[in-house]
Amino acid sequence: MNRYLSYYRKIIILGIPILVGQLGMIAVGFADNIMVGQHSTPELAAASFVNNLFNTVIFLIMGFTYGITPLIGALAARDRRHDIGRTLRTGLHVNAIFSLSVTLVMASVYFFLDDLVRDRSLLPLIRPYYIIYLAGLIPISLFNVFAQWSYAIGNTVMPTVIVLTANIVNIAGNFLLIDGNMGCPELGLTGAGIATFTARLLCPILITLVFILSRNNAGYRRGFTASATPVYTSGHIFRTSVPVGLQMAMEAGSFSAAALIAGWLPDGTLALAAFQVLVIVGTLGFCIYYSIGTGVSVLVANAAGAHDTLAMRRIGWAGYHVTLAIAAVSCTIFLTFGETLISFFSDNDIALINLATAQLIPLVIYQLGDATQINFAAALRGTTHVMPMLWIALVSYIIVGIPVTYLLAIPAGLGLQGIFLSFSIALFLAGALFLRYFLKNTCT
Repeated sequence: MNRYLSYYRKIIILGIPILVGQLGMIAVGFADNIMVGQHSTPELAAASFVNNLFNTVIFLIMGFTYGITPLIGALAARDRRHDIGRTLRTGLHVNAIFSLSVTLVMASVYFFLDDLVRDRSLLPLIRPYYIIYLAGLIPISLFNVFAQWSYAIGNTVMPTVIVLTANIVNIAGNFLLIDGNMGCPELGLTGAGIATFTARLLCPILITLVFILSRNNAGYRRGFTASATPVYTSGHIFRTSVPVGLQMAMEAGSFSAAALIAGWLPDGTLALAAFQVLVIVGTLGFCIYYSIGTGVSVLVANAAGAHDTLAMRRIGWAGYHVTLAIAAVSCTIFLTFGETLISFFSDNDIALINLATAQLIPLVIYQLGDATQINFAAALRGTTHVMPMLWIALVSYIIVGIPVTYLLAIPAGLGLQGIFLSFSIALFLAGALFLRYFLKNTCT
């Protein structure tokens, strides 16, 4: 164990600030869904549809920003601040173009909502929320590029403070606009969307100001404004970003497909609302694993910059040890307090609470698969050898995951339980394949 202790400390030191920010985002997710669910179950179902439809896009955009993390991490290991600034500038250009393209694609999807929504009574709730959600995609991209730069240079606190500030704004907006408190209009789900958009717009504004005004960033700013040839071209960043973005998009896409399948169950609106509640509860685990995974990715990238393959491998395993310990705590919380957490979302819909509570065991099982695939996907990202992530995601989440979800839910008659059981199959498969390629790329 002694050979891993120093890595445990480094991973935890990097991961804790991100974890705090992620827990803040979880709190906002809980607040959003609790307030909307208390307002009405149909609005919760409409939020579930839009959130799950956009989850694929959000993860695609966020994953695409991760392409610069190992590149900047390798430069940070050699303290090449000027080159880091130039890489950040190129990364912003590439990500701005990419997120704009994705926004245009999702804008076209808006005109086909009639074909995607089975319960047409939800459409008046879905349409305005969809438009507001769409407007937040580019701000998410710009903030995350700066956040990945900050993580890669070892400063995980600053983005976390910004996220927490935005979370406070989001919750305050929910309080004012969902139920119409303090003289504000009662907008329900649309009010929740406006609050979320305001918070997402605030994040890139604040982090840009920090980059411009902080003395500690002077070296990075000089590189950012330099007219010299970039260290990494747009094509290079694009090649490292696309596999990661598509991997995360396909994973989220499998969950979005599961949401659609939940809507096809006999009581689609109830199943969709219960699915949304469970996904939000499960996010408690995901966000914590993601925080540790970010620390793993940064440290692997630093070790890669120093050409230390032994350290790369030990960091990957150390991250897995920490992640499994956290997963054990998460699963204990779900089993002990799961029904209480679920009841927060709707205190008067007993059918919703009972249906969601019945899925806690499958939820716990897939948490372990999620912890495994997040850790080793992050470790593989840190090596910059990311092309295998494309076919691993395609096989695990799309070719295997979605058909298994459908077969267990509908032909096998397991319903919502079948959907959550299927997640374990896809996630454990992905985790095993990510591990295989991480070990292959860290052979001494």
